[in-house]
Amino acid sequence: EDGDGGKKFLVEVTPLMQIITVSNQKGGVGKTTTSVNLAAELGKLGYSVLVVDMDPQANCTSGLGITPEDFELSLYDVHLGEAEAKEALLPTRWEGVTLIPSTIDLAGAEIELATLISRETKLRRRIHSLDGFDLAIVDCPPSLGMLTINALVASNRLIIPIQCEYYALEGVGQLSKTIRLVKESLNSDLDISGVLLTMFDSRTRLSGEVADEVRRQFGPLAFNTVIPRNVRLSEAPSYGEPIGYYDPASAGAKAYEDLAREVSQLWLKGAR
Repeated sequence: EDGDGGKKFLVEVTPLMQIITVSNQKGGVGKTTTSVNLAAELGKLGYSVLVVDMDPQANCTSGLGITPEDFELSLYDVHLGEAEAKEALLPTRWEGVTLIPSTIDLAGAEIELATLISRETKLRRRIHSLDGFDLAIVDCPPSLGMLTINALVASNRLIIPIQCEYYALEGVGQLSKTIRLVKESLNSDLDISGVLLTMFDSRTRLSGEVADEVRRQFGPLAFNTVIPRNVRLSEAPSYGEPIGYYDPASAGAKAYEDLAREVSQLWLKGAR
């Protein structure tokens, strides 16, 4: 995969399941909120969903109601080859959703991976050995380090959440450059598949202006669904529940239900 003699070879990615990465190097844009709630809503639709928590902060893990006491093996063990991906699978309470959890130990993987052969393709090779899932959703850290590169190499779909606030597009340019580099050398299938507007506040002119600019720049790549700024959506992670279970009548729950249906129609039709 890596070639020799300094040569680079283009790797064709042929995933056994849809692998959707949620990434933006800017923090606080709703990556984990989207990963947790999109997975839960797709599970409700009848899909078998694998969630891969690539962030050492492990917010996706806790957002699904999983604590470190609930598991022995994590993505860290899988990345370093100390466990098979199937050994780290953890059922959740939510219909159709299985997790490969994260811990703070994963922060060390950035350094440890740097010395390994084929380091950029570790995640792809690990999770492509799994079967029984319609799709995987990969939650990335707010950086463009080796963990995020692994997620991009493994993916055939990429969602970029963009918050409807000042400096909304900050960081998207650098992410786009990284995507181009990964596409050229490691994953020819990689492209931005969807841009998701988050934290939209209909009471402010700014949210509308940001939404218009994002749609102008990304056109049909912008999802029709917009995620609102919603108190209940902010509360749900502290209870370890996706919003669709915590408060199914809330505006946030309705938005992620709509997003799941949009993703299903666009990318997963016939997957079950």
